[in-house]
Amino acid sequence: MKEAGGRMMKMKAAVMTGVGAPLDIQEVDLAAPKSNEVLVKIEATGVCHSDLNALNDASTPTPTILGHEGAGIVTEIGPNVKNVKVGDKVALSWVPYCGTCEFCVTGAVHLCESAFGPMFDGTLLDGTSRLSKEGATIFHNSLLSTFAEYAVVPEMSCIKLPDEMPMAQASLIGCGVATGYGAAVNAAKVTPGSTVAVFGIGGVGVNAIQGARIAGAAKIIACDVKPANLEIAKRFGATHTVNVAKENVEERLKALTNGHGVHFAIDCSGNTKATENAWNGTRKGGTVVVVGAFNPEMVLNLPASGFHRVGKILKGSFYGDVQPFRDFSRIAQLYLDGKFMLDELVLERIKLNDINTAFDAFHDCNCINVGRSVIESSTQPSLDNKEFESKKIEPVI
Repeated sequence: MKEAGGRMMKMKAAVMTGVGAPLDIQEVDLAAPKSNEVLVKIEATGVCHSDLNALNDASTPTPTILGHEGAGIVTEIGPNVKNVKVGDKVALSWVPYCGTCEFCVTGAVHLCESAFGPMFDGTLLDGTSRLSKEGATIFHNSLLSTFAEYAVVPEMSCIKLPDEMPMAQASLIGCGVATGYGAAVNAAKVTPGSTVAVFGIGGVGVNAIQGARIAGAAKIIACDVKPANLEIAKRFGATHTVNVAKENVEERLKALTNGHGVHFAIDCSGNTKATENAWNGTRKGGTVVVVGAFNPEMVLNLPASGFHRVGKILKGSFYGDVQPFRDFSRIAQLYLDGKFMLDELVLERIKLNDINTAFDAFHDCNCINVGRSVIESSTQPSLDNKEFESKKIEPVI
């Protein structure tokens, strides 16, 4: 990144130029951070399925720089920034919060609305962009835009991590890892000795399994249609599996829980049929947490008869109900203590120039989707799948 005068700097980025089009590697301009903003050198960024959704979404403003799972080094701070300093290693949260609204002051920072207007408009929190090319605006994505060498982000998006935290693993904490972990620990509030079913064993589902394991669940039942994903789920802590394409899910869950059903069910699939199965397979007084995003055209059918008598809770969870400044750091420390699996989620390490190969992999039904391709500023060899079998991690209660 080089100085271009007028506090504008040049950098390389992967630019979305049109709906569904391959990302274009370009040299773009990045303005200096404003008062409550931070300039971060992006060391690693995961390629998430949500990035593919944004690429295929006609409402995404273009041109834009995608990317929302990132980690890097703070290289400059605005004059009012207090939480980080130059040289800090940070993971990035794509949902910064105001800290003063009713939701924030009661601790529900994941429900703060401050980020969503700018997020949908493709700007930073003040309604403007720091990105441009030849004077023309380039839009931000999720207030981060990590598919680039550098990013200017809100201060509240920067969560300081221990110096020994590796960057590829740190980048994944910011989305799928925190969402899955939080769905189990924060939203469901899984208890020691309980039974848990997790539907949809992808990048969020395996981390819901890890969250349930860390919370001390006695039985963790992975539910999916892919046999390969169900096998992988066992390596992350699942004690049992159910292939929902071949088995009666309700009967199987009740058979594994003395006829009662599970205490907690977490649906990470984004499919209302899975939510219905989760509801039917949960015991009286149990909790069903939905973290997967439904298509607006989907219909959710739950039994109306006797609804009030079963005492169940159906709860939506956005971003795993996370408090980033608490949960990111805890996940990082659990990883450093050997109690949380992140190495195994780094499926491939690539350069920014190769980003379209990661997007192409989403369309290959044979590709493993339990993890991420990670773009690094300096690549290392990809992890071998044998890594999955190298650890047995015990519950943390």
